[in-house]
Amino acid sequence: MRHLGRTAHNMSSSSLRKKSDTSLVRKVPCAALRGFLSTLQEVLFGTKLFVLFPAVLLAVVARYMRFGQVWLFVLSLIGLIPLAERLSFLTEQIAFYTGPTVGGLLNATFGNVTEVIIALFALREGKITVVKCSLLGSILSNLLLVLGTSLFFGGLANLGVEQPYDRKQADVSTGLLILGVLCQSMPLMLRYAVSAGEHAVNSDDSGLVLSRACSVLMILAYGAYLYFQLKTHRQLFEPQEVEDDGDDLVSEDEAVLGFTSAMVWLAVMTVITALLSEYVVSTIEAASESWELSVSFISIILIPIVGNAAEHAGAIIFAFKNKLDITLGVSLGSATQISMFVVPLSVLVAWVMGVPMDLDFNLLETGSLFLAILVTSFTLQDGSSHYLKGLLLLLCYAVIGVCFFVLRRRSGRDSYSLPPIFCSNHLQLHIVFSHLLCFDDS
Repeated sequence: MRHLGRTAHNMSSSSLRKKSDTSLVRKVPCAALRGFLSTLQEVLFGTKLFVLFPAVLLAVVARYMRFGQVWLFVLSLIGLIPLAERLSFLTEQIAFYTGPTVGGLLNATFGNVTEVIIALFALREGKITVVKCSLLGSILSNLLLVLGTSLFFGGLANLGVEQPYDRKQADVSTGLLILGVLCQSMPLMLRYAVSAGEHAVNSDDSGLVLSRACSVLMILAYGAYLYFQLKTHRQLFEPQEVEDDGDDLVSEDEAVLGFTSAMVWLAVMTVITALLSEYVVSTIEAASESWELSVSFISIILIPIVGNAAEHAGAIIFAFKNKLDITLGVSLGSATQISMFVVPLSVLVAWVMGVPMDLDFNLLETGSLFLAILVTSFTLQDGSSHYLKGLLLLLCYAVIGVCFFVLRRRSGRDSYSLPPIFCSNHLQLHIVFSHLLCFDDS
């Protein structure tokens, strides 16, 4: 068995784990049953979030007993919280047997598996708006909410104490995030340039072609980032050592599950996560109508907060301990992974599925993302932190949240069901009618 190089995501997830009491399991006479119960205890009860596991069962019951779509939506979201943490735990267990490089790749692909699964089910149902908004919300949540909360409460808990962090890792992540928002801005600017008559395009799907080309380049850039992180400059991403505070945190220096057991449980947890993700996607419109909230607000604000709650809690815990390198590794690392891997992957998968998803996230969404990256970059430029920086990031997130809260759907039919060419023509018709109305008033 090889030693696993710990990453910020590993350490963040381990902060929510606890030591399992195996005294009762050891009394079981049958060796095979004892081994199964021991594994079951590690998987289900080795986390502080085990109290949320009943929500998984209740969601399945609500689905087949027809308790109501809103209840199904809420229970599914709650059930995704412990599942996301357990997926991280099982991925780390497998990484003990594959070595640090392959383990790093596993973390890079499974680090945001919940967002990937939700995006795939939404794409299958043609809900492009849900895909775009949920991924955008995950990036905004990591940059502003998670990082802001961590810096704010970490600063209050460490008043009068210097709070340094390594700027090199933050510079790499913000550079990739700027590249990501640039690729998302190109289709948007192309659409407005064409609609304004400044330029012409070869075909009506030029924006879609541009998005797919940018997606390929983004994945290539993410591959270079992984090589940079796992091979040539690994020392920049090594998290700080955390002292034992005398609590029940688990020190993951060796595997507690066998390779086969970890693989089986990873498959089981992935299937359950996919099931709940399907419930979330299928009931999001019912929740929107019942709560009188737009689908954009639920997808951008609510789903990312709940879906990443376990990872977010770990980042805040290490901020309390003044281990900001780990906090930055979690928040910026997740935002970078979603922006440079999950978003372009969704575009390419949609291409294979025949779904016309592009990188045009609309003006309001793209502008919010650009400003969030800009604010985060300026906040982290001096290599030290205090609570006021965290408060500013939280206020920025609140402003964006209020903006999407006041949004309402323009009609009973959602925009995601409309092809891009119709949306472009609709915009042009809106401009024409606006000029006609202005002419009549005059």
